[in-house]
Amino acid sequence: MSVRILDVREATKPIASPIRNAYIDFSKMTTSLVAVVTDVVRDGKRVVGYGFNSNGRYGQGGLIRERFAPRLLEADPASLLDTTGNNLDPDRVWACLMQNEKPGGHGERSVAVGTLDMAVWDAVAKIAGKPLFRLLAERHAREADPRVFVYAAGGYYYPGKDLSALRGEMRAYLDRGYNVVKMKIGGEPIEDDRRRIEAVLTEIDGQARLAVDANGRFGLEQAVAYAKMLREYPLFWYEEAGDPLDYQLQAALAAFYPGPMATGENLFSHQDARNLLRYGGMRPDRDWLQFDCALSYGLCEYQRTLEVLHEAGWSPSRCIPHGGHQMSLNIAAGLGLGGNESYPDLFQPYGGFPDGVRVENGIITMPELPGIGFEGKSDLARVMRDLAS
Repeated sequence: MSVRILDVREATKPIASPIRNAYIDFSKMTTSLVAVVTDVVRDGKRVVGYGFNSNGRYGQGGLIRERFAPRLLEADPASLLDTTGNNLDPDRVWACLMQNEKPGGHGERSVAVGTLDMAVWDAVAKIAGKPLFRLLAERHAREADPRVFVYAAGGYYYPGKDLSALRGEMRAYLDRGYNVVKMKIGGEPIEDDRRRIEAVLTEIDGQARLAVDANGRFGLEQAVAYAKMLREYPLFWYEEAGDPLDYQLQAALAAFYPGPMATGENLFSHQDARNLLRYGGMRPDRDWLQFDCALSYGLCEYQRTLEVLHEAGWSPSRCIPHGGHQMSLNIAAGLGLGGNESYPDLFQPYGGFPDGVRVENGIITMPELPGIGFEGKSDLARVMRDLAS
């Protein structure tokens, strides 16, 4: 059997919402949905791999349609295959996508490539007839663990949202089985945020842990002021206080905040990850890394990032990716990450889990679905089938 990519399709889809964090609002947010159509047939249906980019970065239609998809479609089909000739080789596909690209300046291309990479891995696992997390575990000679920790991300600023509404939102996450919840900070004055934090802590009342996220809003002085306030509370983490590339700020903050900190969702390459670990003062015994494969050139690059972590003495269990998508769930289960973000109510139908998957004490169990498992989420599967057809 020889495998060919017949077509690459992209549609830019809205995931708009009237919410905001400390830096941006989501009123015009979009995502790119892609379908990589192959000539392989399984159970009477053509194998199609699907992918999309995470929230917070806009759709990449122009880059995908004009630059990256044509490279795949113009390539010698044999150059994209693994050594058996019976499946695509994700690394060879990735190399094809990145041909004639200069190093550095990752920008938005990392999102476009990450979106296509997700679709390729989905197709590869489907052709192999396996869930992606089991395929990854086999390739890395690991024992797959279908149980994955997830936390509920929310607590956005919203027109008319008072403390009662914030408390009700967090209570709803607990009722759904989460034991870690996250809220936004930095979008209002510090004393207002203090009241918001205390309201949430009162509501969850020791039944869950609270993480807070500043989305890179602060300069050093304000980041330190928040650190001094936040260290009074037993938080799960203090996330992305300053600009993601300001490693000096991140390193300086550790002197004022002894609790766990988290960052990395806006770093887009293994080189960025290496610089964070070299210069950002991150502490492998307590801090968390949030690299998101869908924004950072995909799983091929994410595996290189994990090699960087290993060389620096970090465990993959300190990674809890941003994005709340099933691709990272598969990586977590297959490669031993510490868990994954989850958006129970936002950015649908792209976030969340396959139908029937429930959170129990902060844990979900991966279903045994071929590929990434998108087809198990009925609302998402409908949108994907529309693109493929």
